[in-house]
Amino acid sequence: MNDHDAIIVGGGQAGLAAAHALRSRGLRPVILEAGAEPVGSWPRYYDSLTLFSPARYSSLPGLAFPGDPERYPHRDDVVDYLRRYASYLDTDIRTGYHVDAVTHDDGVFTVHTAGETALTAPILVAASGGFSQPFRPELPGMDTFTGILLHSSEYRGPGSFSGQRVIVVGAGNSAVQIATELAGHAHVTLANRAPVKFAPQRPFGKDVHFWSAAVGFDHLPIGHLLKSPPTTAVNDPGSYKAAIHNGKPDQRRMFTTIDGDTVQWPDGTREPVDTILLATGFRPGLSYLDTLGALAPDGRPLHDRGLSTTHPGLGYVGLEWQRSFASATLRGVGRDAHYVLRKLTGNRVSTGKRCCQPVS
Repeated sequence: MNDHDAIIVGGGQAGLAAAHALRSRGLRPVILEAGAEPVGSWPRYYDSLTLFSPARYSSLPGLAFPGDPERYPHRDDVVDYLRRYASYLDTDIRTGYHVDAVTHDDGVFTVHTAGETALTAPILVAASGGFSQPFRPELPGMDTFTGILLHSSEYRGPGSFSGQRVIVVGAGNSAVQIATELAGHAHVTLANRAPVKFAPQRPFGKDVHFWSAAVGFDHLPIGHLLKSPPTTAVNDPGSYKAAIHNGKPDQRRMFTTIDGDTVQWPDGTREPVDTILLATGFRPGLSYLDTLGALAPDGRPLHDRGLSTTHPGLGYVGLEWQRSFASATLRGVGRDAHYVLRKLTGNRVSTGKRCCQPVS
């Protein structure tokens, strides 16, 4: 006998969206979240993080993001919103549950957690997302570096870097945002393999997300056609490109090697560096599926638009480019969740209590 209609691993935006999709069909999922509350990784991001999408385009299904819909929410605004959304769902959310392994037998998934009784269900949703495992690329000589080596997930603010020589490695939104913030306190270089591409944040007076939604790009289900996610441009409110043009931070091609406290640039020049900060993104944290045989050798899930190609009843929510450009975002993860759970549940719709509770 199954304990639940479905088990969702991960209580961030992806897990909450998956729960909404199940509750809307009258089914009773349980969310297992390793952290202290169902807000995902958001509290661990750097202090000044601000969304590049307005509040209007930063909501999960059924509950609008509060406040001015044209404002750009801060990290803490997102955390508060996810707390409210968890209450709105009226579902079983268990925090402090770290999933160790999953087994599958005769159509039933058994989820094993540290120090807790195993749970069973016919449906398993891996919603630990695509941003739970910091990616640290192997750089030539990195093991010899005697300075401070950080990933962006460990960065909180610029105060402790005052007066340092800092290199930020990366070319995405976070790399540019962090490097620009640090440049007010330290000598900062943004190092990347190709120059950063910028896109105006408000073309023709409207946020770029307005245009993306208007032309249907956000919804375009082309993720499964891509061999790897494409490089996207940094949304620029007008300050980032100007900052780099003014050399705060400066931008250079990637250094060729590290030797102790020194890096060598492509032109052969060498200089000492205090800190290297890797804004190099994340990878899915799905190690609990290792023994299930659901992952490729590199740890990536074997799936088609979020539906496992190895195990019926297993789905994924929150992966980058899972189905569309917006798959891993607040505005897009809900669409993917409803698609995946509609496929997984088929005609299994309960007549019981459905989603969700009013939120004051």
